[in-house]
Amino acid sequence: MTQDYLPVLLQVVVAVGFAGVALLMSVVVGRVGKRNPVKDTAYECGMIAQGGAQPRFSVKFYLVAMLFILFDIEIVFMYPWAVVYRDFIAKYGALPILGSMVGFIAILMVGLFGYSVRDETAQRETRVFRGSRPRSWFSLLG
Repeated sequence: MTQDYLPVLLQVVVAVGFAGVALLMSVVVGRVGKRNPVKDTAYECGMIAQGGAQPRFSVKFYLVAMLFILFDIEIVFMYPWAVVYRDFIAKYGALPILGSMVGFIAILMVGLFGYSVRDETAQRETRVFRGSRPRSWFSLLG
């Protein structure tokens, strides 16, 4: 039984050893370099750096990013479903497997529209329709 886990143990030992050696070498080699304020400044393509190092992002950026990750994970769950689709239809028929995926997508769509409308993630400014007040992109449909 221990022979089954020997390759995993060996891989863990090699990974931890590599990380330790890399950290040790960075400390040893890093002491050789001399630091000064000119070397520690950020390099901006030959230009003098202006402003802070990190610009502030709107919270809506992160909300849209989380929605993207949610639907990226949805694709990860849809891939195995698509792989077994034909075999499942041959054995059990189309209704169980198609119904489960339609239910899965419906739950995600309710979550998407409910979350994005409630938190105004899907809003944008439109200057085409009567003034410059922000409108939801759902209002453009009707």
